[in-house]
Amino acid sequence: MCGIVGYIGPRDATPIILQGLKRLEYRGYDSAGVAVLQNGHIEVRRDAGKLSRLTKLVEEKPLSGHIGIGHTRWATHGEPNARNAHPHIGMTGEVVVVHNGIVENFLELREELAAEGAEFHSDTDTETIVHLVERLMGAQQGLEQAAMQTFHRLKGHQSVVLLSSREPDKIVAARLGNAGGVVIGFGEDEMFVASDLPAILEHTREVVFLENGEMAIVTREGVRLQTLDGAPIERAPQTVPWDPVAAEKGEYRHFMQKEIHEQVRSLTDTIAGRVDFEAGRVYLPQLNLTPELARRIKRIVITACGTAYHAGLVGKYLIEHIARLPVEVDVASELRYRDPIIDEDTVLLAISQSGETADTLAAMAEGRTRGATLWAVVNVIGSQAMRVADGYISMQTGPEIGVASTKAYTAPLVDLYMLAILLADLRGILDEQERRRLVAALRLVPDLAGQALEREPEVEAAARSLLETKHCLYLGRGINMPTAYEGALKLKEISYIHAEGYPAGEMKHGPIALIDRDMPVVVIATQDRWYEKMLSQIEQVKSRGGPVVAVATEGDEMIASLADHVLWVPETPWMLSPVVNVIPLQMLAYHIAALLGLDVDQPRNLAKSVTVE
Repeated sequence: MCGIVGYIGPRDATPIILQGLKRLEYRGYDSAGVAVLQNGHIEVRRDAGKLSRLTKLVEEKPLSGHIGIGHTRWATHGEPNARNAHPHIGMTGEVVVVHNGIVENFLELREELAAEGAEFHSDTDTETIVHLVERLMGAQQGLEQAAMQTFHRLKGHQSVVLLSSREPDKIVAARLGNAGGVVIGFGEDEMFVASDLPAILEHTREVVFLENGEMAIVTREGVRLQTLDGAPIERAPQTVPWDPVAAEKGEYRHFMQKEIHEQVRSLTDTIAGRVDFEAGRVYLPQLNLTPELARRIKRIVITACGTAYHAGLVGKYLIEHIARLPVEVDVASELRYRDPIIDEDTVLLAISQSGETADTLAAMAEGRTRGATLWAVVNVIGSQAMRVADGYISMQTGPEIGVASTKAYTAPLVDLYMLAILLADLRGILDEQERRRLVAALRLVPDLAGQALEREPEVEAAARSLLETKHCLYLGRGINMPTAYEGALKLKEISYIHAEGYPAGEMKHGPIALIDRDMPVVVIATQDRWYEKMLSQIEQVKSRGGPVVAVATEGDEMIASLADHVLWVPETPWMLSPVVNVIPLQMLAYHIAALLGLDVDQPRNLAKSVTVE
């Protein structure tokens, strides 16, 4: 969950940047660094580990100046060490960059730049940015023009901040997609740049937020906003209240909306440091999974509650298909009451956002007494589930404030996909070509999620048409059957509209009796191996007068002709499709509840962490 802070003005930039980074520590990180223009030269200090190590390094080797940028990093490309920490500086020493997100085409760019003589001093994708900018600046162009051309070359979702010793009076920042926010803060004869508001609220309340495809040229006097093609943008600053809760929401109306949009970043961070795309391998070191254990496992029992249970259902498909291990999925509140068949050759895998869910902890205790190996997929570091498990996977989504879980649903889907690949690899049932193909698909996930988020206006339009709805049926098949369950859960959690998720093939065995013009049916009908079956379900709904809202693959004219509303998603590898397909359903539930004027973040009778049975 990388953090960015920048400063330009009359004061010493170093303490301002370090303090701003400290206010972003809650996001989690594994290295940190700062770059300051000092006496006409860019000086960089960076180190692995916590900010305290960077602070000590700065004390030992002081740096000061009136313009600088800093960064806290979750590793995505390259180990979490000082060599790979941000900021990254170019070969001439004249350009420096910090960056959130993934440069999806970094391998191609790296090869191109290396062929032209660029020397790389890290394993990161980020370093390609600074070399591109440096090459394009040459002797003819300024930082702004070179940055614009560079941004057009980058694939994926990024937030990028640059400065150059050749132009010591400006910082260039850009938001390319949904990898995280960029906020510009206004002071008196000084300006601030950050990835999130808490970093700069100590200094200013007047801010502007960059939207996707926008860049900012920041000087001491103010900011100039423009598109990536140079077209000017007029946007007045907004005043943020000092209320820390309101400030955390930033540009969003509710935490839930913010957390839906944070999924590009949370998915990026979930992959961070765990995938070597060049080698085509997955690493989950905290899981303590050895080849011996992988071969000894006879069965996996996934246990969880609510949204986490739905993630477990997707995990069953993934692990059985990729690793060829039998998987059961148990509602945690029921597992210990049914005398489960669990032994020393069984892994009990618990999924819990908080890691403190009482029913899930009780299920883990039951597994322990029966000799099972305990694994946990959790979001809260140091939680009880993490402490009692033999191994764990951290979701790395950052804090989730909204009670209705969103990013803590999609992150474990990716975690379970990576687990399935690792299990198959260690069990020796996955050839190299197939392993590389499965791993390579992970590079696409953050960008595909971002594309789904860009269709929010269309989702809101569909939401407006459903405001009078009293009941709703959600249908899915195969790996997206749990997506239907999760979509229905989101709607009833925050809008209080009765919704039921159902296997689409079971519709004619009961629910079809309910369908009429007052019963909207939401179908997950993307172009996957169950597509033809879902078309049949839609036809049956339409023949009975039921309104259809379809989650469909972009460009599907057949679905467009059948459905009353289409929630478009990009084409996605089928095993990762639940990650993308749930996003429009999250937005649909959110906008219905928001339009109804309900308390989206704190729905009645619900709690974020259920710590009692």
